[in-house]
Amino acid sequence: MAPVAKKTAKAKTTAKKAASKAAGTSESGKSASQLIDARIRELNGWRGETLSRMRELILEADPEIVEEWKWSNPVWSRNGIICTGESYKSHVKLTFARGASVPDPSKLFNSSLEGNMRRAIDIKEGEQVDARAFKTLIKAAVARNSSKS
Repeated sequence: MAPVAKKTAKAKTTAKKAASKAAGTSESGKSASQLIDARIRELNGWRGETLSRMRELILEADPEIVEEWKWSNPVWSRNGIICTGESYKSHVKLTFARGASVPDPSKLFNSSLEGNMRRAIDIKEGEQVDARAFKTLIKAAVARNSSKS
């Protein structure tokens, strides 16, 4: 009978990370949705309210979008990353991974316009994003990810 190799600490950690990812949980054991909830609570005030509202619109636009937690930020994906949600002192930023190739007839993108890949929406205190236009943008980003081109 061949000896059974012991898993190294690194192999165990890698296996744990893979199992957590497959189960939709972080290394802390919390789901991405729980981590996003915690971020919204942590932000408190207008930034938390803005991130919460945009999250609702994202999930209303396409119920099959998956919430993830990457780079210490909320990430919404379907067939690839749709957008990330970052918060800064003066604004909440929604960065669309392939925004440069997503139609934006309502001109919601107002940041990172010079690049050839990403586009972003910066939302400052007191600003409102048109819900219908934003949902249309989310649907276009999902379609872009689904096109595989």
